[in-house]
Amino acid sequence: MKILVLLVVLLLLGVLAVVFAYLRQRNISVWLRSYLRQDWKPEARASGLKHVMFCFVDHYEPGWQQPSYEVECARVARWRRDYPTLCALHRDADGRAPVHSFFYPEEEYRPEHLDALVEMCRMGIGEIEIHLHHDKDTEAGLREKLRRFTRLLVERHDALPVDAATGQPRWAFIHGNWALDNSHPHGHGHGCGVNNELVILREEGCYVDYTFPAAPDPCQTSTINKIYYATDDVNRPKSHDRGERVKVGGRPVGDLMLIQGPLGFMWKHRKFGLLPRIENADVRTSNPPTPARVDAWVETGIHVQGKPDWIFVKVHTHGTQERDMDTLLGQPMHEAFSHLEQRYNDGREWKLHYVSAREMYNIVKAAEAGLSGDPNEYRDYLIPRPAYAPREQARAA
Repeated sequence: MKILVLLVVLLLLGVLAVVFAYLRQRNISVWLRSYLRQDWKPEARASGLKHVMFCFVDHYEPGWQQPSYEVECARVARWRRDYPTLCALHRDADGRAPVHSFFYPEEEYRPEHLDALVEMCRMGIGEIEIHLHHDKDTEAGLREKLRRFTRLLVERHDALPVDAATGQPRWAFIHGNWALDNSHPHGHGHGCGVNNELVILREEGCYVDYTFPAAPDPCQTSTINKIYYATDDVNRPKSHDRGERVKVGGRPVGDLMLIQGPLGFMWKHRKFGLLPRIENADVRTSNPPTPARVDAWVETGIHVQGKPDWIFVKVHTHGTQERDMDTLLGQPMHEAFSHLEQRYNDGREWKLHYVSAREMYNIVKAAEAGLSGDPNEYRDYLIPRPAYAPREQARAA
């Protein structure tokens, strides 16, 4: 009997050791407490008609792994060829096709790549935003990069809106390597280096960040599944770890709004048949956008506090990695869009809206202002859509 008890104890200790190692290896302890609290959920479930805003943001890096120029061009060309074909098969409640938000990296700029993306933007199936990888940077260096690149996107490609009063480009942001506000705990060659990055982003024209979730990366925030404002502590990194939720009737506070995608666990998809895998809103061949995942994204229910009937689903990918393009441009994504349209667009219980990163922000701000009705009315509420007009003079220069 004693031997049996000892074996049971050893087995339990072994299981606990495996669980602890898993939590530590995947950095789950960073956000597990928030997940257990479920404090992003409303006090009561929304009743009546619910609206789903679906936004697909892309860390769009044609130069991933420093390929040849020909490979870079082939990656972009495939998107230009195949994505319009995929979008032609799908429409939301407003008659709009899916729209891809291309967060293009400053350090990989090639005008011919942006020209191809702008062509898709003119079709209404894409918009362009800012992505940046940098390490051991300075405030001056960061400002120079952002100013040069955003001006280039305006003057050469007409790809960003411009504030009418100040002439400043306006844009959404995703930080390379997840290291927003110098948040990587070890650096490892991509630690950012700028502790006051949130302030700099705001002052240079950024209105919203779409970096998270980052799990299992150690840059992941303890705040999950929320839309909130972060205030920069200019002397410390990762000031966005917590913040004040955006709410109906509220007002902007701090330095930058963050719109997070869904983060949780895949309880039906377990490692070793025991440990649930992380649901981090990342779409790729190894983790395709199945109907079950789509349902989990919607069920997470990310919303502006006080308005649970407007649900914001933001998922992400790295769209120019060859191993994932068959998923992103082929049958798996076609089936995901079809499921969204069949399950969440019946006009009675659900209405589906395909939105860009800019449009999602505008709709969030409309909810914050207490506006109601159909979210489609607020796609351009504060930040206008760029014209993506030809820039022949700049092109000639």
